[in-house]
Amino acid sequence: MSINDYPRALLFGRWYRNEIDANGLESIEYAQLSSDGSFEFTFISLGATGEIVEQITELGDWGLVGDIHFTMTKNELIDEEMYAADLNNDDNYQAYKVLALDHQLFHYQHRVTKEEYIMRRVVDNHGHC
Repeated sequence: MSINDYPRALLFGRWYRNEIDANGLESIEYAQLSSDGSFEFTFISLGATGEIVEQITELGDWGLVGDIHFTMTKNELIDEEMYAADLNNDDNYQAYKVLALDHQLFHYQHRVTKEEYIMRRVVDNHGHC
């Protein structure tokens, strides 16, 4: 394994990130990456008073090879209605370069847009340290 290879198992589980845009509005992403290669991403956009203005869930497949993380969206859940994604649409295929990955943090960069994202692991049960 080279220094640019990351163990795929490090991504298994639930992840979270949020951003504040230039207008002060918050967007949130929750990600569930399963060991069978399936994913569920939920994107939430909040209004100025914190109300949900949009919520979209994408379902599909993901993988990690070396330092390349990739996704393929197959379905979208919008307003509790499931829609098949158009697999002819290039936007349903994404690739990212992993910049850092450990048990708590996933830092990656989109291969085309160069946008960077940082996700943090969601811990369901807190230990007593």
